[in-house]
Amino acid sequence: MSRTIYLDNIPLETAREKFFLRLNQPVLLRSEQIPTELSLGRVTAEPVFACLSSPHYHASAMDGYAVRAASTFGASETLPVQLKTGEEAVLVDTGDPLPQGYDAVVMIEDVHYIDENTIEIIQPVAPWENIRTVGEDLVATEMILPANHIIRPVDIGAMLAGGVNEVSVRVKPVVAILPTGTELVQPGSPLKPGDIIEYNSRVISGLVTEWGGQPKVWGITPDDYGLLLERIGQAVAEADIVVVNAGSSAGTEDFTARAVAELGELLVHGVAIKPGKPVILGLVKGKPVIGIPGYPVSAVLNCELFLRPLLGKMLGIEPGLRETAKAVLARRVVSPQGVDEFVRVKLGQVGDRIVATPMSRGAGIIMSLVRADGLLQVPKLTEGLEAGAEVEVELFRTKEEIRNTVVAVGSHDISLDILGNLLKERFPRLSLSSAHVGSLGGLMAIKRGECHIAGMHMLDEQTGEYNLPYIERLLKNQQVTVINLMYRQQGFIVARGNPKQIKGIEDLVRNDVRFINRQRGAGTRILLDYYLKQKGIDPELIAGYDREEYTHMAVAVAVASGTVDTGLGILAAAHALDLDFVPLTEERYDLVIPAEFWHTDLINALMEIIRSDKFKVRVAGLGGYDMRDTGKVLMQS
Repeated sequence: MSRTIYLDNIPLETAREKFFLRLNQPVLLRSEQIPTELSLGRVTAEPVFACLSSPHYHASAMDGYAVRAASTFGASETLPVQLKTGEEAVLVDTGDPLPQGYDAVVMIEDVHYIDENTIEIIQPVAPWENIRTVGEDLVATEMILPANHIIRPVDIGAMLAGGVNEVSVRVKPVVAILPTGTELVQPGSPLKPGDIIEYNSRVISGLVTEWGGQPKVWGITPDDYGLLLERIGQAVAEADIVVVNAGSSAGTEDFTARAVAELGELLVHGVAIKPGKPVILGLVKGKPVIGIPGYPVSAVLNCELFLRPLLGKMLGIEPGLRETAKAVLARRVVSPQGVDEFVRVKLGQVGDRIVATPMSRGAGIIMSLVRADGLLQVPKLTEGLEAGAEVEVELFRTKEEIRNTVVAVGSHDISLDILGNLLKERFPRLSLSSAHVGSLGGLMAIKRGECHIAGMHMLDEQTGEYNLPYIERLLKNQQVTVINLMYRQQGFIVARGNPKQIKGIEDLVRNDVRFINRQRGAGTRILLDYYLKQKGIDPELIAGYDREEYTHMAVAVAVASGTVDTGLGILAAAHALDLDFVPLTEERYDLVIPAEFWHTDLINALMEIIRSDKFKVRVAGLGGYDMRDTGKVLMQS
């Protein structure tokens, strides 16, 4: 099979225009009648008019006595009016029909009983007072809902009150989702090297449901061109839209573009966006076919950009825009010119600013979608954005949720996940957002006012003390509180059984040992360099010294996968992946908190969790942790 090349690399706006104009404003799908009580979330196909007035009779709005208003005129405390019950006043409850010949209701609390047959009132009522007249809420023939309206719970109530028991709604567009790739296996299948769990179809299915469509997921189609042609043809016959997942790029087994061109018309292959460049837009028998990459971030972004507005057009609605907010960019973002790049960000309000911290930009990292608080678009005419720049961010969470987020920047530790979970359990409105940039990066974030807390474990070479010397040097003009989170074991993470018999720093220079390091500014990197200097070892002699990871778990994964023999990390990370561990030293891990946040509700709640027995027991249970000073104030400037 010859290699396919991109047919296009056109701007996003051009691709959308070319696709949607060629669809020639697709005719809205047929309507169907469904029971009103089952219509939540559906789109009205035509205006809905009341069949009945509501209420359809004059009804008492209060518990009391129905009276003729004229008989109460002149009533006062000095000249009360007495009325005979059953003749001049009739007892009614809320919602009762108004008796014939009566035109007002006296509330029961305004009635004084003289005897069994007589009541007394001391203030008059006006005609039709305390009465719900016919059609007060709805008048027969009145429009309840317009066409192209998404039905809400209150709308269902209004329609039923107006005698509308069935409603005409748009038929949900059927979206066929075709996952492709010989390497794919269904969730729960036994895995062998090279297998990829097929979960994209479940994600896309959820998006289609959320956007008002009816997903229909097909089985996995292997990399077979003839079979792909057959499946697309069948899907087009059964669905209103076809989404082919994977096979959209330019590899030797990427068949989707060729298949769409053979079966119909290929409109676009390649859009100047990142991630998600190799998107395919076409028509087969007049129906839209969208080919999207297999990487999950690319797949979701392409669905947002092309599938969501397409469903909106077919349903006659405009997709709702997410809320946006101005934010300050915490780190520089470099982006290729000529491409609209979409960057996932973590968000939190620090002081009076929302701070946006860019996340991993890999197209295959689905956890970046799970953890992201918003989306930043880097315009195609720029080469990126500088740190400190004001940017507009599309929000995945509400501004209220962002205001109630503790922003943690700095060194990675597994205990932060436990801390965040317990905070959410105890205070459901609060959350913890953690960005792992190393201990030094955390201190710089404190200095720039970009976080509430920074985690650190930096050994000072001159004093042999942890953290405080760095804080005194780098934050000398800033008031902070330093608390201990825990002590933890640092050492060499190695494969089960320690096959290379790694025992100390000296083993890193061996020709048969492959090492993985932490990023510059990480406390673990500083600790390693401290020991190398002590022993006079040249880092250049270590195979892998320049290969960097950002978390202890990433180091453990590298060891577990066999790409390296060892890396410096914490015992808990080794335990998590059933690896062995060679201890090197105990280190102190502290949290640095700017003085202006120390007594805020956010930090008070966080400190309650940190000092709780529940937190201490759970962290200690991971192995390699000592909680003897957890929550203790070590410094307050």
